[in-house]
Amino acid sequence: MKLPRRKFLHLAAGAAVLPALPHIARAQAYPSRPVRIVVGNAAGGTQDVMARTIGQRLAERLGQSFYIDNRPGANANIGAQAVARAAPDGYTLFWIGPANAINATLDEKQAVKLGSAIAPVAGISRNSFMMVVNPSVPAKTVSEFIAYAKANPGKLNMASAGNGTINHLLGEMFKMMAGVDMLHVPYRGEAPAFTDLLSEQVHVYFGGLAASLAQIRAGKLRALAVTTATRLQSLPHIATVGESVSGYEATSWAGIVAPPGTPTEIIAKLNGEVNAILSEPVINSWINDLGSTPMPMTPSEFGVLLVNEVERWRKVIRVANVKAE
Repeated sequence: MKLPRRKFLHLAAGAAVLPALPHIARAQAYPSRPVRIVVGNAAGGTQDVMARTIGQRLAERLGQSFYIDNRPGANANIGAQAVARAAPDGYTLFWIGPANAINATLDEKQAVKLGSAIAPVAGISRNSFMMVVNPSVPAKTVSEFIAYAKANPGKLNMASAGNGTINHLLGEMFKMMAGVDMLHVPYRGEAPAFTDLLSEQVHVYFGGLAASLAQIRAGKLRALAVTTATRLQSLPHIATVGESVSGYEATSWAGIVAPPGTPTEIIAKLNGEVNAILSEPVINSWINDLGSTPMPMTPSEFGVLLVNEVERWRKVIRVANVKAE
């Protein structure tokens, strides 16, 4: 039987749509069970709190639980490896940060390759660090600090939360770009670094914003600058390092990635939901209050950021000859 031309074209058009239907249905059905977000930090820290807050909003919007699985250790490598090996079905996600970009050079054998072994999903925020000094250091600006350091070579100690951590590399980048000589003193975490900074055992630290502000407001430390490219909306009176050291800019950041091979339609759905959450006034204001900036991105834009961050820290690690412990 010969079909009328109009009916034939109608059936042909319908057939062309059929291959896409399973993908559309899969995205619409997702998530149909709880979703795990692996965090490579211990519970209670800033990144953990942010992950729980975004996870809660995802749960409210999508009608399924998004629960946090803390997997600290090996500078966030353990959590990243667990996710890279997980089923690519959208039910295991990873809360990624700069430690994973640093690991790509510092621990090449164990690190998850950010360009191929994960699937970028969404950016969350950029987070500033603050250059703080013990009040015994006479400098009140970054320029004065550089002059003081050059007049006293090798006499200033720079604390970090550990060898190869983000604040260690922030300090090494400052040394390189400002041309100053400081002794690096690594600690096992931020708390002991602050303890010795307060007691004048060390002199300068590139610390997390929240912890630094608490000590500054108590009059125990002095803020010199933030590490972002521009002054923070919440702290407009504090200069940037880049105002004295041209080109200096670095931040912590957070985002979500998935195992390689995760369906693009599920990634697109998660990306749209996360970006919508970041635009909510309450969430937006909360992130700003943390001294951070919301960072909505497409998956491809976030993928470019990951690759660029690996290259940024590779240069610092190699020039400063930083080795994994």
